[in-house]
Amino acid sequence: MNDDPPVFDSAVFDAPALLDAFRRRTLPRPAWTHEAHVAVCWATLAEMDEGAALDRLRRDIRAYNESVGTANTDDGGYHETITRYFVHVVASRAGRPLDEVLADAACSRGAPLEHWSRDVLFSVAARRGWVEPDLTPLGRTADRMEHVQLG
Repeated sequence: MNDDPPVFDSAVFDAPALLDAFRRRTLPRPAWTHEAHVAVCWATLAEMDEGAALDRLRRDIRAYNESVGTANTDDGGYHETITRYFVHVVASRAGRPLDEVLADAACSRGAPLEHWSRDVLFSVAARRGWVEPDLTPLGRTADRMEHVQLG
């Protein structure tokens, strides 16, 4: 029997298995891709509402990072603004299959850079807390995100 942890291909996800491996901290670090982040977000949102999912993901991402040796600092690890952006964007696509969510331009790795300049998005302030976009407003998305401030 092979006891190696499963490796998750970014093209084919088993979202429940991915979420389980992530939460158990057995997901290999190379498998923790942008697509895996979105899939974990999608699977978590299938279990709970947006606010609860954000709170859970905050804790779980920080804990996962620590388990694989990634420090949660002002320079790396957990990023509040990016996490909140993706939780909200994925939540707004509730009911859509994961493959559609992963293919959605608003869920792409570079999507936040449509709204934030690189300097603002990757600032210490944006990593530590929610920072409003400096390029393109999120409109109603921003209004809803103000109410999702748990933890």
